[in-house]
Amino acid sequence: MEKIKQALDRARHERNTGSGSSGLGDSIINYSEAQAVEGSDLLMRENRIITALEHDEYVDAFNILAIQTLQRMEEHRWNTLAITSPRGNEGKTTVAINLAISIAKEIEYSVLLVDANLRQPKVNKYFGASTNMGLSDYLRDDIALNDVLYRPKEIDHLMILPGGMPLLSTAEMMGSPKMCTLVETLKDHYPKRIILFDLPPILGTADAMSIAPCIDSALLVIEDDVTKEDDLKDAIDILSVTNVIGSVLNKSKF
Repeated sequence: MEKIKQALDRARHERNTGSGSSGLGDSIINYSEAQAVEGSDLLMRENRIITALEHDEYVDAFNILAIQTLQRMEEHRWNTLAITSPRGNEGKTTVAINLAISIAKEIEYSVLLVDANLRQPKVNKYFGASTNMGLSDYLRDDIALNDVLYRPKEIDHLMILPGGMPLLSTAEMMGSPKMCTLVETLKDHYPKRIILFDLPPILGTADAMSIAPCIDSALLVIEDDVTKEDDLKDAIDILSVTNVIGSVLNKSKF
């Protein structure tokens, strides 16, 4: 617990002083060059991706969430948002993807969805998309960001940075200067683009805590009747290094 406390204190200091990133890099994205990838309608429907569900109460709920999220971010001129949960299997990736699609429908905005769960990247699986490289490859190797980005053919104004090859040890990589520089580059060069990060669960690993100070705001996904109160409190404490704009009650039975 002492190591976690020290890491939290260090992250708060870096956020307050701006010492957590090393400035802008040269990863300027040319979106027109990104490859177009066709997903699987069947998989998207099975994974409750709203672009495949047409008219549904589920769609309306995410459209409302998108409006509320944008209002809070616009108020503070934020354009980066982390989506995470206390533990695994609480539905954060489903929320991240559907929120990204709903925001992409807004006239003024485009969206970049970053699969930052490098231990268990799942965004590609939800779309049924097959790509060879992703964020982990970009962070480890000297490759251009444009080489790992893609845009789903079914959804306008949405770009995806997939997770890439799963890694076992990722906390240092997530909090590395190259990762924070990437976040700062995306934030500063694209003011009308919302960047969503599907982060790993907060508890259990240091991955999400490592990158959270570089991101403007966070949305916490909790599972109805499953998420424990102590886990929720611990997750909120760890997320104090950024700005928690709200929570999503997922899998509600009512």
